[in-house]
Amino acid sequence: MGSYVDQSLTRNESVISRAQTSWIPTIIPVIIGILLLPFYGLGLLIIIPVLLRVWSTELALTNQRVIAKVGLIRRNTVELRIDKVESLGIHQGILGRIFNYGSIVIKGTGGTNTPIPNIKAPMQFRSIVNNHIEEMDSKQQ
Repeated sequence: MGSYVDQSLTRNESVISRAQTSWIPTIIPVIIGILLLPFYGLGLLIIIPVLLRVWSTELALTNQRVIAKVGLIRRNTVELRIDKVESLGIHQGILGRIFNYGSIVIKGTGGTNTPIPNIKAPMQFRSIVNNHIEEMDSKQQ
């Protein structure tokens, strides 16, 4: 089974950049889950959803769109054409600032406002997207 991004690519579309998911926010829930494993495997109820969320989160910039997917069983996806992206916001707490991770909020025309959680180096990904948008705008003029 390939990634959602790869399956969503159209003809003449290629991936420019993929954001990676940070494992840092999962450390405390995983430790708690490990500590609860002796209690009838109760820790698995914590560990499995946390790991699935990390493994199933995808965020990519292609030459035509920004594509995001969160979730495995209950999947939420966003596919916005580059010209429909208004901005990419970043939400970071203190730990996110220290360890360089945060949520990227994709804001599109028409009211789309989608947070993609626990992205590693969110400022760098936002910069890549903004540079690509500027490049596309300059080609159209």
